[in-house]
Amino acid sequence: MAAGFETVPAPNASVPGWALPPGACDAHFHVFGPHDRFPPAARPVYALPDATPQVAAALRRTLRLTRGVLVQPAPYGSHPDAMLSAIADAPDTLRGIAVAYPGVDTGTLAAWRAAGIVGLRFVEMRAPDGSRYPGSVGFDAIGVLAPRMRAVGLHAQLWARADVLADWLPHLLRSNVPLVLDHMACPDRLYGPNAAAFRSIRARLADSDVWAKLTVCRVSQQPGHDDVRVFHDALIAAAPERVVWGSDWPYVRMNPAPDAGQMLDLLRRWVPDPAQRTRILVDNPACLYGFERTIP
Repeated sequence: MAAGFETVPAPNASVPGWALPPGACDAHFHVFGPHDRFPPAARPVYALPDATPQVAAALRRTLRLTRGVLVQPAPYGSHPDAMLSAIADAPDTLRGIAVAYPGVDTGTLAAWRAAGIVGLRFVEMRAPDGSRYPGSVGFDAIGVLAPRMRAVGLHAQLWARADVLADWLPHLLRSNVPLVLDHMACPDRLYGPNAAAFRSIRARLADSDVWAKLTVCRVSQQPGHDDVRVFHDALIAAAPERVVWGSDWPYVRMNPAPDAGQMLDLLRRWVPDPAQRTRILVDNPACLYGFERTIP
């Protein structure tokens, strides 16, 4: 561990109470370190979890997940070395979502793509004081980067509140890159699924190259998460072929941390149709992230 950087144990996960289909994918999780090889780009705003690629691999085995998609954590900024190292150890089963500033050149993006990076993340979610989260790149960079992203085959992953997404989506669709909405599009639970912003997002899911991640835990931290099931169901109904599931492990800045196995059990309860669960866990991520369709 690099001197001066605190680590905390990564949360454990229970074994899901059902048999996941072969090729099931966690489309949103993070790895950190090893810290002696990959120190953060700047002093992190949260304690770095003990979430090395080896710990993450053990977690996927516990959860019976075959595949995974790494998302660049904020402490590494636009330096994807830790993620690229993890993918290099499991190139058939891992993909990555990196962060890049507008000045990045096409050659760098092409090299990342060849190494397993399939998208870039852009963030308009703000810290409590209104500032941009350190290490994040805003939506306004997509217009500059889109030609380079199209050239190498990268999509744009978007994290923002539903009202911000609804305002931006008409503009971002002109970039002609696939758009993937983080954390169930961060709907406003107060106004429900009939709010204008969420209805607009559902319409874009239904008729455009827009996808959504069914990562529940940051939308609701209530026991059972029943307060957000209506949004979960609405996203699946809008585009059953363009939704994927993600754990968001290792749950930084969440106390208490969710149990990833229980989040998979939640998916089974909320999506009782086995064929639809297979679509969400296997078929859709295979299409979006470029995994082989044939499962060994």
